[in-house]
Amino acid sequence: MIMLYQAKTPSEYLKTIDDDWRKEKLMLIRKMIQKNEPKLKEGIRYKMLSYEYDGKIVFCLNAQKSYVSLYVGNVEKVANAKELLVGFSVGKGCIRISKRIDLAETKLEEFIKKTIDLWKKGGNTDC
Repeated sequence: MIMLYQAKTPSEYLKTIDDDWRKEKLMLIRKMIQKNEPKLKEGIRYKMLSYEYDGKIVFCLNAQKSYVSLYVGNVEKVANAKELLVGFSVGKGCIRISKRIDLAETKLEEFIKKTIDLWKKGGNTDC
């Protein structure tokens, strides 16, 4: 089930989501994104957090009912994506982060960095 929030700004969005494990994971992923490219513009698109580079969406991040979703377009366009995302439930463009996943034990941050680098070099992860 996709959960949509009515927030107009990132700060409103963060106040809207429940204060539980999903918010904790979402905040960790948000920090990974911001740390690896502070110039990404954080906003709201499609009723979720979005991160843009040169006006194009690189990531969207959302707290769903039973997981946190990181949307990246086409995951397979990122080199070594399968190896970096071992342990995650991965769709074509969505990485689902469940409660049981310890983000510190994964390579999600490396995947995020590679995705940002791809965009900065003129590539993209568009579907």
